[in-house]
Amino acid sequence: MSTAKLFEPYKLGSVTLANRAVMAPLTRNRALAGFVPNPLAVEYYGQRASAGLLISEATQVSQQGQGYQDTPGIYSQEQIAGWRKVTDRVHERGGHIYLQLWHVGRISHTDLQPNNGAPVAPSAIRAKGKTFVGGTFADVSEPRALELAEIPGIIDDFKRGAANAIAAGFDGVEVHGANGYLLEQFAKDGINKRTDSYGGSIENRAKLILEVSQAVVAEVGAARTGIRISPVTPANDASDSNPQALYDHIVDQLNAQKLVYIHVVEGATGGPRDIAPFDYKSLRKRFKGAYIANNGYSLDLASQVLAADDADLIAFGKLFISNPDLVERLKQGAPLNDFDKATFYGGGAKGYTDYPTLEAAQAAQ
Repeated sequence: MSTAKLFEPYKLGSVTLANRAVMAPLTRNRALAGFVPNPLAVEYYGQRASAGLLISEATQVSQQGQGYQDTPGIYSQEQIAGWRKVTDRVHERGGHIYLQLWHVGRISHTDLQPNNGAPVAPSAIRAKGKTFVGGTFADVSEPRALELAEIPGIIDDFKRGAANAIAAGFDGVEVHGANGYLLEQFAKDGINKRTDSYGGSIENRAKLILEVSQAVVAEVGAARTGIRISPVTPANDASDSNPQALYDHIVDQLNAQKLVYIHVVEGATGGPRDIAPFDYKSLRKRFKGAYIANNGYSLDLASQVLAADDADLIAFGKLFISNPDLVERLKQGAPLNDFDKATFYGGGAKGYTDYPTLEAAQAAQ
């Protein structure tokens, strides 16, 4: 099967991507003082600028939105300035980059919250899971249910984060509506037990994710707004009794908002693609913008899906961690570097900026 389509340019909103390979958001836990991207992040993203589109690691829109130690924010001037160095480097190298806007909801710990308060959630139900805090993995804390009067403030945090991202030089933003974090917590009935206007029916549970996306569109424009969703992932103890109906509704509404893309985790995040039945082609048909397919893609699978017109862009995650020049390696059919899981979360340059390019590896032989 021809692999050529992956390496063709693609027009996304007002920018033309050099190819259809997307670097997926990848949490790296290396933003230390003030949750500001450090100088290594500038090099890390710059090394990977040959991707058609880079999507930043998940970036909290407020301190309340943080769930893991040393993840970056986009709510302070220092954070905006830190990210500006990253976007400048990516643009100098001919790349394009979106920032992923994040609120973790109940997947957090009191040690990370303002005044050591409880994390927030649609309902006061603790997730079965752990977070990374204080240099170790710990059970997530018991959350409290958001009050109705607090919800507009959450929407404003995303809106402000989007404005700050554009001020930091990003080409656009991706709303994080996936992987069992706050917006998905509201959408899925395994987590959301509310009885007010944000609970119960599909329409009510979908309100927050759609209100956030609409607010972001109003702030930065639909042509610069994408969203990530994960209809059936069990990540962070997420579940829904009828995901097909839920996500058909959500995507219909996102289509009406004219978002530039939907970024769909097909199956279990970082796990089996066939964990539960789901018709992703239904989402593809319902959405007129770009469809980014994500989860466990190889060159062969990417080529097959693109050839069938079942996606416009393909996101690669861990392969981009260990292969800064992944696009060139795939184009040449060259060997790929193995990744080191021990250095995924936290640390310094090792396992971050020290993976060799193909050219460097060949020169060292």
